[in-house]
Amino acid sequence: MDKVSDTSCKAYRSVVFENPTFIKYFQNATPQGELGLLNIGSRPTRRKAGGDVTTLRAIPWIFAWMQTRMVLPSWLGVGDALTAILKEEGGKTTLRDMYEHWPFFQSVIDLVEMTLSKADMDIAALYDQVLVTDPEEKALGESLRDNYRQTVKAVLTLAGHARLSDGNRTLRHLIAMRQPHVDPINILQAQVLKRLRDEPENERLKDLLLITINGI
Repeated sequence: MDKVSDTSCKAYRSVVFENPTFIKYFQNATPQGELGLLNIGSRPTRRKAGGDVTTLRAIPWIFAWMQTRMVLPSWLGVGDALTAILKEEGGKTTLRDMYEHWPFFQSVIDLVEMTLSKADMDIAALYDQVLVTDPEEKALGESLRDNYRQTVKAVLTLAGHARLSDGNRTLRHLIAMRQPHVDPINILQAQVLKRLRDEPENERLKDLLLITINGI
């Protein structure tokens, strides 16, 4: 467990704190910046001025990634850690034993699987297509989506599931029911963000963005 923790933490920080492209990608690919324009919270989105993610409050940090359906902070680093141990001799057996007999570890993996189920990389890619123009930022987005797929593979291997949420059929059913309604709102939101960044004083676009945020 110490190895899982150490490896996942290093992988997470290598992206969020050490990749020089990450902050600009985060600002462009999500509605993070626009959240501060909308009266949807009791406090400002940042603790202090600055572009570093450490200046963000926890809710907008999670909230921005939830809007694009990438849900990045909930799974980033997990796949790196699990994959590294699964490749070790006896690693898969050890992790499976931990999952089957240690309720804490099982709960962690099940929660990660739940967040992976709620994510949608096709929708996340749409935001990149509409809002991101820099080639390095686009490459970062693609690498993060690849990391998601690696994480899904590792979690399914560990949990012994053929697909996400096999252990929670109710959740899978609810997600399938809501996707046809939420997906069009995401498509609309990406277009509204693009227009609002060209017309930052357009109040009707701000109102429309707020509606899409509430909908998602």
